[in-house]
Amino acid sequence: MMREDMRHLTTETPRVLVVDGSKLVRTLVKAVLEKELPGVDVAGAGGLAEGRTLLESTAFDLVTTALVLPDGDGLQMARAVRESAAQRYVPVIVISGDVQSHLEGRHFTEDVTDYFDKALGHNALAAFIRGYVQPALIPDAHVLYIEDSRTVAMAIRRVLESQQMRVTHVVSAEDAMAYLDAYRDSDAAPGCDLVLTDLYLKGELDGRDLLNAIRNDFGYGKRRLPVLVMTGDDNRDNQAALLRDGANDLVLKPIEERLLVTKSLFQLRVSMLPDQPSFEP
Repeated sequence: MMREDMRHLTTETPRVLVVDGSKLVRTLVKAVLEKELPGVDVAGAGGLAEGRTLLESTAFDLVTTALVLPDGDGLQMARAVRESAAQRYVPVIVISGDVQSHLEGRHFTEDVTDYFDKALGHNALAAFIRGYVQPALIPDAHVLYIEDSRTVAMAIRRVLESQQMRVTHVVSAEDAMAYLDAYRDSDAAPGCDLVLTDLYLKGELDGRDLLNAIRNDFGYGKRRLPVLVMTGDDNRDNQAALLRDGANDLVLKPIEERLLVTKSLFQLRVSMLPDQPSFEP
């Protein structure tokens, strides 16, 4: 059920390649990363061809790319990284101002590791990239985890607790709603920092019903209570529907441990950040 990433990122002098047709954007991203990640080595490329040339001469720990490039697109850049034998498992992050529509359309290929919405702003970008190149724990972050298989739950709980997260495990959507309802009108609302739920659950309600309840009945937005949905459903329309219904992100099965932790920590960090302006020029 679980599989670990095949490559562990270095925490010493991380090297990041930023591919974007705008020199201003490249300069801005570099400034943000150098401020927030001391010692980071940031290289910039103005397009697909320049990016490919840099991949041939330098080993990177992470590659970010705009979705639209002057001589191609970000998906081609991601493919170029995968075709580079020495960097096949390097995370490739698409940075876009139109992430939601591409997620809903399931346009990203398996070559793309993750994606970042420019609208989240400067600090969120740094937190996002730090999660890949210099993962930082958030001790005692509280996860409400919904899973009806106790065997699976033990494995996932072990992963999260190894990252110093505090986990409350329940086996049904009904139990999760009852838990959240107990905190609804208290100073401790919503009662947890992150919801992680399987899509398919035993009982009358499933993960989609829980998601709808969180967003509509409880009225918690994506920043107030992030929701990650784990699913083995490869139907693109179904995945798009979950994102439209308010899932912050999906974690596809089989679960990659590092990706699960990275996505969880990122959502937790973003929920704690003050609103920031977009880093659009």
